[in-house]
Order: sequence, then C-alpha cells, then structure tokens
Amino acid sequence: MLSRALSLAAAILVARTLGKVVYGELGIIQSTVGMFGTLAGFGMGTTSSKFVAEFRDKDPQRAGRIIALSSVVSWAISIGLGAVLALLAPALCLHTLAAPHLAPGLRDSAALLILSGINGAQLGVLAGLEAFKTIARVSVLTGLLSFPLIVGGALLFGLTGVIGGMAAAQTSGCLLNLRALRREARRYRIPLSYSSCVSELPILWRFSVPAVLAELLISSINWCAAAMLVRQPNGYSEMGSFSAANQWFNMLMWLPFMLNSVMLPVLSERLGANDKGNVAGLLKLTMKMNAAIVLPCVVVGSLLSPYIMMSYGRGFAAAWPTLVAVLVTAGLLSVELPVGQLIAASGRMWLGFSSNIGWSLVFLTATAVLLRLEWGSLGLAAGRLAAYGAHTVFSISYAVFFARSPRATETSTPALSLRAFR
Repeated sequence: MLSRALSLAAAILVARTLGKVVYGELGIIQSTVGMFGTLAGFGMGTTSSKFVAEFRDKDPQRAGRIIALSSVVSWAISIGLGAVLALLAPALCLHTLAAPHLAPGLRDSAALLILSGINGAQLGVLAGLEAFKTIARVSVLTGLLSFPLIVGGALLFGLTGVIGGMAAAQTSGCLLNLRALRREARRYRIPLSYSSCVSELPILWRFSVPAVLAELLISSINWCAAAMLVRQPNGYSEMGSFSAANQWFNMLMWLPFMLNSVMLPVLSERLGANDKGNVAGLLKLTMKMNAAIVLPCVVVGSLLSPYIMMSYGRGFAAAWPTLVAVLVTAGLLSVELPVGQLIAASGRMWLGFSSNIGWSLVFLTATAVLLRLEWGSLGLAAGRLAAYGAHTVFSISYAVFFARSPRATETSTPALSLRAFR
C-alpha cells in the first residue's frame, strides 16, 4: 500500500507538471507497453506461481526446472518483443495513434517492456515460494526509488524523463528480485537447473499459452479501446482524464491483487492435496474480504470524485463522472477476482480465456457506441464497466457451481483453511 500511495502521489505531480494532453500521451504509451508486455511475460508469472507452489516441497528438482524455464522464456521473449516495439514505434504512432511525434517516446519505452516481462516472471516465482515479506520489502524500496526518479524526470525532461525514471525504477526492482529469488531458492533447497529445463516445455502449452492469451486479450482490447478514444476529436485530452481516473482504479485494486497473488499458490497447494473443501472456504473468504476492503472506498471515492479530479489540475475537474465509473468497475473486479485465481489453480486456463472473449466483445461494442455518442473518457470508462458487469455474472455463477459441486463439499478441518490463508 505504501508503494501504491507513492505511485499515486507521483502520478498526480506528473499530471500537474505535464498537463492534460501530454499526460494523455503518456497514458497511451503505457497502454501500448502493457499490451506488448503481456506477451513479453508469456504468462510465466502465473505459471511459476502455480507450479513452484505445487512442487517446491514434494519435488524440488522439478520446481528448479520450472524456475529456470521461467527465467529463460521471460528474458528471451521480452528482449525480442522490445526490439519489435522499437522497430514498429514510428508506424504505430503515425497510422494507429495519429501522433507521429510520440515515436521517440514509444521507442524508448521498449526498455520498460523488457523489464516488466522479466519482473513479472520473478514476482511469480517469489509468490510460488510464498516469499511475501520479501515481495513487500522490494515493493517499498522500488516505490521509494521511483517517486524521485519519475517526478524529477517530469520536471527536468518532460515525457522522456518520466519514461526514463520508470525504466530506472524497474531496473532496481529486477535486481532486487533476482537477489531475493536466489536466496529463497537456497532456503527451500531448490536447485536451478537450466540445462534440463526444456523437459518442462509441455507446461507452456497446457498452462502458459492459455494464460498469456487471456492476458493478451485483455491488454490488447484495453489498448484498442484507448486507441479508439485518442482518435476522437480532442482525444488525447480525454485520454488524459481517463489516465488520471484510472490511477485510482490501480490504487483500489492493488491490495486485492496482492491478496490474490497470495491465494494462487495457496489454492494450488490445497488442490494438489485434494483439499477442495478448504478451497471453497478460502474462495468465499477472499471474495468477502475484497468486498469489505474496496466497496467502502468506492462509495467514499465517488462522493469525493470532483475534488479528487481537481487535484490533477483544473482541466481534469469536469471528468469526475469518469472517476465514478472507474471506481465502480474496481468494486466489481475486486469481488470476482478470486474466481479467476480458482480457475488458474485448477488448471482450467482455456475456460478463463473463453470468458475473456465475452468480456472483450462487450467492452469494444459498448465503447464504440458510447464514443459515437461523444461521451469521451466517460465512454471508455463506461464501456469497461459494462464488460466487467457481464464478466462478474459469469464469475459468480462459476463460484456458485464450484461451491455446490460434490468435490467442493468434502469434509475438511477448518483450522487447515485458516492456517493456509495465513
């Protein structure tokens, strides 16, 4: 939470420094990097979190091969895609984003793409090893470093300085994570075997491919919707409003995302032990906890939305309805998020990918209609809200099905559930 608070404070200062239009340009660059970054990580964060948690105790040799495979794949694909983004930057900015002057900034952000892919795989391994205190320490240190780097970069060099500050902060995070990963592997007596990691390649098709397709679908649809917005009249100004509001989405979702990163290895370990009764109990507990954390913040944030948006500068004040739509979306996502972790822990990644197809169709259709009605940033936020509303219906239905299935009602000791959750 400290890390997210620093990130939010930096975002507000950067928005006030750059102005609404340039902040919108930063938003579309980040969205583009996010789309490529999903493929760069190749789902290795989720894959490592699940399988390292499952095998770290009962088969350390296999856990070591999976960690090595995660490292090799994330480095190779991230570097390759970073080069592709740097080469495609001029064409993307000219033909798709209608802003050829953004090509140097998008090209420089290739470093962010490489670092984010590597960092995601490292965090997945640490989560699988349940090194959550270590993850927290690294997050705090990275947040403390990123604040002066990003804000100072904005003050001194504008948009280019912000991108450089982000890259420097990500580099420090990767180095700290690498050191922590090796230390935790030694603690569990897990040998990192790079020479034999190819024997684990079938995991990529069975788990990583559907995982990365699901994530890629989400990031690409988000990018397409953002590209639709920036091509509207006054589009980059509206994108600036959406980017500012979306900072609060990220802030609200940070704690649920952290809780769910804990839940994936715990659920995987419990399912591996055939303890489905406790899995159902943990699912209900996490959904209730997320709702208790986020929903009050949604109500308070909605009431204060005019003042929150005004803090970014006077040009942002009129976009308070966009912030309300973004906050309600966070409330829906926080409740359904644990169901996605259950699907991942169960290895049903193709089911998750199929549900995301429905989400994307609703998102793009609703956004296209609302932008045609000239809703601007609110159209993008409301389109995403409609998509997550439909997806929440699916997720709750699946959770009810799982809870009522005979496999999920096997008797188990409640103390096991509480111990696993802690």
